[in-house]
Amino acid sequence: MKTALTIAGSDSSGGAGIQADIKTMLANGVYAMSAITALTAQNTTGVTGIMEVSPDFLGEQLDNIFTDIRPDAVKIGMVSANSLIEKIAEKLKEYNAKNIVVDPVMVATSGSKLISDDAIDALKQYLLPMACVLTPNIPEAEVLSGLEVKTEDDMIAAAKKISEDYHCAVLCKGGHQLNDANDLLYSDGSWKWFYGKRIDNPNTHGTGCTLSSAIASNLAKGFDLETSVERAKAYISGALAAMLDLGKGSGPMNHGFDLSGEFAKQA
Repeated sequence: MKTALTIAGSDSSGGAGIQADIKTMLANGVYAMSAITALTAQNTTGVTGIMEVSPDFLGEQLDNIFTDIRPDAVKIGMVSANSLIEKIAEKLKEYNAKNIVVDPVMVATSGSKLISDDAIDALKQYLLPMACVLTPNIPEAEVLSGLEVKTEDDMIAAAKKISEDYHCAVLCKGGHQLNDANDLLYSDGSWKWFYGKRIDNPNTHGTGCTLSSAIASNLAKGFDLETSVERAKAYISGALAAMLDLGKGSGPMNHGFDLSGEFAKQA
């Protein structure tokens, strides 16, 4: 069985972060491992508390993973402290990690900044150049490229600049009132559109975490990047279309929509 590692924060409500990543990796046929950057107290209505781990303890988690069950792919989610970003980069370089997918979580759908300018600078300096592919949403693509993104051509221009700046592929995610559910993959000087159908489901908590983890899972299994993106988009569409409805806010998706068998049966 192929293996994948998620480096991210814990979501106590199970819809995003480490929990979403592990569910996604299981559903996509790989063995999931995790290095937790922070504990959060949150549910579908919001986050009430965050407790970060120390850089040394994060490094110890990564040492234990890489020296025993080496991951075939690595997904990195939200990391808000410079010291943690530097530690992740140090360890991934030390162990020559492959198939690194970075979801550069910096800006919320509302446009609000989620991490400090210093942490964004650390991401740009240490982590982004190590990535195989980045998966920014449109506000994040604007931050990384320094360009305004209002049209399809703007998406191409921003993805091109980010790809050239950090020498990696870029999946610029649509939505945000632009381009519906269509995503743009820019790699090695060329681009490809991945067209999706907008699913009328208000419960979208953890979609970014889920998509990046599904891409990492498919890379771990040996699929090329284009195929991995295509399979990941199909998976997330299925998880949204299952129309799970839990919680009082923007709820989680059904990560296990495609799982069936004796042990998945309801009472």
